[in-house]
Amino acid sequence: MTAATAGRVLRQLRHDPRTIAMMLLVPSLLLGLLYLLWKDLPTAPGQTSTFDRVGLTMLGIFPFVVMFLVTSIAMLRERTSGTLERLLTTPLSRPALLFGYGTAFGLAATVQAVVTVAVATTVYDLEVAGSLALVVLIAVVNAVLGVALGLLASAFASSEFQAVQFMPVIVLPQFFLCGLLVPREQMAGWLQAVSDVLPLTYAVEALQEVGRSTEATGRMWADTAVVAGVAALALALAAGTLRRRTS
Repeated sequence: MTAATAGRVLRQLRHDPRTIAMMLLVPSLLLGLLYLLWKDLPTAPGQTSTFDRVGLTMLGIFPFVVMFLVTSIAMLRERTSGTLERLLTTPLSRPALLFGYGTAFGLAATVQAVVTVAVATTVYDLEVAGSLALVVLIAVVNAVLGVALGLLASAFASSEFQAVQFMPVIVLPQFFLCGLLVPREQMAGWLQAVSDVLPLTYAVEALQEVGRSTEATGRMWADTAVVAGVAALALALAAGTLRRRTS
């Protein structure tokens, strides 16, 4: 059932070139803007350039944001069009439906991560101390987190506009407090406490570990496991929001 749902979603994506372009091109283009902004900034000897430091973490943040938007709107269309109601009258279970969506968009996120990392390291000369495969892995896990939170957010929206409105509530606080704009140790104590429970914080830490260590570290794996665990929890909560009848 999960595989069948994933196949249906992937077939829908194949016939939606605008969504494909958004997933595959937008992260690379946004990363290119950052490259143009910072490429000529002087770098002190022995220090990492601003683009290498920030651009690496953006390889996890951009997929998270894009997949949140795409998934929340896609699931909302399923709800409002009645497709979801028809699917739930079949033997298809709620978890199978949600994990089918997660699988489909997870595969799309894998392609997205590979394309973005390839562009970043070749066109924009992004330098990473660790393995690029680990960067792709963390980017995919972060994208799946965006998928899971997007599926959950769609349950509380009645229109595509409302789905987009959840972005400032769910995405921006995590971006502000993840340690990218201000080091977490310099934040007020209560802000650090809030940051500690936000999954994007751990995704950024995992990417920073890859950026400064040539080998995979225990902290990197622990941070990645936290992000994956939150994604699984969000998918389980999203399954509980599915109703058999459209209101």
